[in-house]
Amino acid sequence: MKIALIGYGKMGKAIHEIANEKNEILGKKAYDVSLIIDVDNRKSISLEELKKVDVAIEFTSPQTAVKNIKWCFEADVPVVVGSTGWTEKLDEIKQYAIDNNKSFLFAPNFSIGVNIFFEINRYLAKIMNDHSEYDISMEEIHHTEKKDAPSGTALHAALDILKRVKRKSNWENMETNDPSTLNVISKRIDDVPGTHLVSYQSSIDKIDLIHTAHNRKGFASGALLAAEWIQNKKGAFSMEDVLGFNKD
Repeated sequence: MKIALIGYGKMGKAIHEIANEKNEILGKKAYDVSLIIDVDNRKSISLEELKKVDVAIEFTSPQTAVKNIKWCFEADVPVVVGSTGWTEKLDEIKQYAIDNNKSFLFAPNFSIGVNIFFEINRYLAKIMNDHSEYDISMEEIHHTEKKDAPSGTALHAALDILKRVKRKSNWENMETNDPSTLNVISKRIDDVPGTHLVSYQSSIDKIDLIHTAHNRKGFASGALLAAEWIQNKKGAFSMEDVLGFNKD
């Protein structure tokens, strides 16, 4: 599988490292990172060069993600996207992929563990819709270079809760006293790959659902899994599709 890495920051480098590790284990070059595209060489890479890869994995910034996705669509190259902070345009991009027979997969987090966390979060929210004695809050902690707040992972989890808990109608990236608001607190600390916490608290007890990443290997492995999965598929997908989770 020939891969283009669009964005060669911490995540791009982690994906490259995991690809090399998997190649060593397999004893062959199953994952060929044949094109590395970053801010320094983006303008010099032609559409024809991009067309030579089997899949592109995009981890850049909120400012460049949509442009990069459309570039991959133009090249008719399946694109796996991990950039966050641009999802106000996600529905538009999904619909374009469906209408134009393109291959697009977005996830706010590619970690298998985080996606299991998402599934448990959805299930727990369904249960807690009937237990109004519990207030709900969220907290996310990331490294100081994280560009968006709340994180895409936290926002995804928050929206899943809002879909299932009727007493919560909106979210705010701050602490409020409004019972209809889901508070999502963001903290930035040096060298923290990512921690996400959902808390349900009543006057008598507290339930915490937490995921803590120890490094970026989980994200990188999940992105490679998604890149393999999307081969020969057309449309708009998520990690729920990759892992076979129920989307209701």
